[in-house]
Amino acid sequence: MTRKDKTGKRIIKDSLFPVSLFAIYLGVILLMSGIHQGLVVLMNALALNSVIQTLIPTIYWSAVAVGLTFFTRKKIKDTYEAPLHRLAEATEQVAGGDFSVYVPTVHTSDKLDYLDVMILDFNKMVEELGSVETLKTDFVSNVSHEMKTPIAIIKNYAELLQMKNVSEEEKLEYAENIREAAGKLSALISNILKLNKLENQRIDPEIESYDLCGQLEECILQYEELWDEKELELEVDIEEGAVIQADPSLMELVWNNLISNAIKFTEPGGKVTIRQTGTSDHVEVSVSDTGCGMSRESVRHIFDKFYQGDTSHSKEGNGLGLALVRRILDLMNGEIQVISEKGKGSTFTVKLPRQKEGKEAIGG
Repeated sequence: MTRKDKTGKRIIKDSLFPVSLFAIYLGVILLMSGIHQGLVVLMNALALNSVIQTLIPTIYWSAVAVGLTFFTRKKIKDTYEAPLHRLAEATEQVAGGDFSVYVPTVHTSDKLDYLDVMILDFNKMVEELGSVETLKTDFVSNVSHEMKTPIAIIKNYAELLQMKNVSEEEKLEYAENIREAAGKLSALISNILKLNKLENQRIDPEIESYDLCGQLEECILQYEELWDEKELELEVDIEEGAVIQADPSLMELVWNNLISNAIKFTEPGGKVTIRQTGTSDHVEVSVSDTGCGMSRESVRHIFDKFYQGDTSHSKEGNGLGLALVRRILDLMNGEIQVISEKGKGSTFTVKLPRQKEGKEAIGG
């Protein structure tokens, strides 16, 4: 685990070549100089001729120079070249589409230098790219599945309507099933278009001051039938009024997505809690449920397009709702956080800034 200081920053060595290394060089040279002086005294004591007295120091210092050169070369290779070569090879593999690459650091986690940090960040980047690539790969299959299902339903029930001896009651039932399937297909396409426009900034938010609490109450009432149908316990704790500046129609999408998800993933007889609190700077809205919850991996990707923790597609939805929520809140300068535990439910918390008097509105 990477060592961190009291502020939470990683502890990184300032230099790839520490002062201790230069101290080693200095010590070796001083030692070699001392040995040289000893050789001179020895040669004088032995009364060797001048040629030998010149040749021996030359050979000695040549050996010292070669030794120091090889030592320096090895340090440079181990410290710089080998890690950079590994990084270059890994970069080439990533460019070729291989996101399983991992580059080991030069030092242990308690002795990281800047090159080690660069390698760690590279590994993290590759991991994230791998996740994105997986989502891109799943995109086509998910879209195909989401579109194929309602189309198949429409086709099958249309064929049934064409059959003879179909009663009026059955015709009405088949027509209703076709209508519902068409509605799901329409919602999917609508969400794809909305998300595409939001991501490409082709929607200009219409910012205005409005009562957030009133909007929350209206959104909650829209799901009254679903509460009753699933016999859910609803706890609502909101202020009498909280005026914010945002796009009401876009924010309505946020609340509808969060509330509908809470209902969808809560088993009959469960509980959904909606709370709204405020400070002088921010307004917070949390939507909690006692439903199935999510794994850490699901929480990590829950705002990605078409990501669904329930890969069986047994639940309603198309994996676009929370991606829309995140993009809308980005436009509103808001934030969203999720806390979830498998089997114990989830809590989504939206934080929106209050508009200060005398300051420009969002997007103004």
